Amino acid sequence: MKSKRSSRRLSRRFLCNDRAIAAVEFALMLPLMLFVFVGVAEVGEAVEISRKVTITTRIVTDLVTQYATVSGTTLTTVLGASSAVIAPYSANNLVITVSEISTDANGNATVTWSSTLNGTALATGAKFTLPSALDQPNISLIYGQVTYSFTPVLGYKIIGTIPITDHIYMSPRLTNCIADTAPNSIACPSS
Repeated sequence: MKSKRSSRRLSRRFLCNDRAIAAVEFALMLPLMLFVFVGVAEVGEAVEISRKVTITTRIVTDLVTQYATVSGTTLTTVLGASSAVIAPYSANNLVITVSEISTDANGNATVTWSSTLNGTALATGAKFTLPSALDQPNISLIYGQVTYSFTPVLGYKIIGTIPITDHIYMSPRLTNCIADTAPNSIACPSS
């Protein structure tokens, strides 16, 4: 009889004991809290890189619009400046293309010249589709496009590399068209 009473008393004491509840709750919540913490850190880094990509796109394109003529050396220098803008992130994951897009009297857009860093330039003379708001006859626009290949530290095996891209169109500032001094470039269209 005593053993039944003592076992009931022991089981009642065990069920009523709440001294380790906090430790058990913490042990159950820790993996979820770590997952959320790491997820917020990864998303924060992706947002920061997206912001840097936008700034890089605008700065590189804006720098090119300030020239009346460009050479291969000038374009290499301007594109190389992007590594300072994207810092502290690696410029090796960055693909930058800056091109001049010109339209003829019929509004047909073609690539006048193009230069790139870590990528493939647009083909000179190739047809180009402008957004309808910019599609006008006899204009020249500088088109800048930047892509950053973001690889999350954790979870890269699941989601892989994420391309973060931005592009912008800007008008040349000093002239109607920015001439490229390279021998194989197309001359500025006459208006």
